Amino acid sequence: MNDATLDIVARNVRSARVAAGWSLDVLARRANVSKGALVALEGARGNPNLATLVGLADALGRSVSSLMEDAHPGPAPVVVDAGDIAPLWTGPSGGTARLLLTNPRPAPVEVWRWRLYPGERHDSHAHPPGVTETLTVVRGQMLLTLADTACPLHAGQTTAFASDVPHSYQGAGRGPCELIMTVHLTPEHHGA
Repeated sequence: MNDATLDIVARNVRSARVAAGWSLDVLARRANVSKGALVALEGARGNPNLATLVGLADALGRSVSSLMEDAHPGPAPVVVDAGDIAPLWTGPSGGTARLLLTNPRPAPVEVWRWRLYPGERHDSHAHPPGVTETLTVVRGQMLLTLADTACPLHAGQTTAFASDVPHSYQGAGRGPCELIMTVHLTPEHHGA
């Protein structure tokens, strides 16, 4: 995460915590993160991982992307180069997940770019009711698991599903799997 993004996350977490009327201890406990990590984050120090950001977002009733976006964007279109975005998840074999951007209108949509190497797996908790995901496999193969149902996917296939159950993404086949994921949030979960 670059310094500018870290500053935005720090400002957004701190303002959401204060708006909720919570102390650092309360938010740390609710998000299942250490108070030290939270103090560092609110001070724009360190490099929070995906689990920390998801825990904070869930505790605050917001999306990860709402914690990462500037509340005062300019009128110009946003153009993102994936190479400039630090991964929020890194797998043991070098796979990555990057939150490229969030399109807030008409309803918030996060756009993610994933690379999973064979055997790499990312488990995700159940999202709030109404949140859906769409996966498009651009290259390779993967296994999507929703609760106890496995769904193999390969290049050229797209799926959409309600993500209000525990789910996971796993690289399959012989080479890396590249996919684009969109997370369609409800306005209530996105936060202000």
